[in-house]
Amino acid sequence: MQSVRDIARDIVAREGGFVNDPDDPGGATNHGVTIHTLRALGRDIDGDGDVDEADVRALPREGAVEIFVANYFERPGLGRLPEALHPTVFDMQVNAGATAVRLLQELLNEAGFGPLAADGICGPRTAAAAGAAQAAMGGLLPDAYGVARRNWYYALADRRPASRKYARRRDGGKGGWITRAEEFISPRFRLTEAEHRARVAAWG
Repeated sequence: MQSVRDIARDIVAREGGFVNDPDDPGGATNHGVTIHTLRALGRDIDGDGDVDEADVRALPREGAVEIFVANYFERPGLGRLPEALHPTVFDMQVNAGATAVRLLQELLNEAGFGPLAADGICGPRTAAAAGAAQAAMGGLLPDAYGVARRNWYYALADRRPASRKYARRRDGGKGGWITRAEEFISPRFRLTEAEHRARVAAWG
């Protein structure tokens, strides 16, 4: 299995460099770390007494790795989960915060390993339920989580038209959100291009 730091480095690579998309609620972002995160952590990288876009631009890749490991893996307790879930849940935690664990809790409830409160907190009961599910389902558990994640992205884009560009490319193919979720899904559970296009057809 990959180390947590290696998973974090993969996330940084997946996130890419500096962007400031007006349709992204995260605002100015570099290596996946938003200006809101830097401000919350008080990271004045350029030492000028404030945390602004210049600090986001100055954030080094390994600095992003450190932030992700400390604040998106260790702090929310993702290490309690089975190792097979670490890459996908950690990636989702970076991308969507506590929604990552909430999706897992909802999935575990649906699969009969609850009842769990879908509160986004990775406590002992959630960890135990995930361990039981991993023992029973094996490799199907990360697949099921990936499918739930993909469905969440589609549903978010259903509700928020400005975000549809992240789920569907201009040519109608799979957007970054969908391809990102499917990186953690076995090929047999990935949507065909036709299935994807049918899913987003109502968007016009």
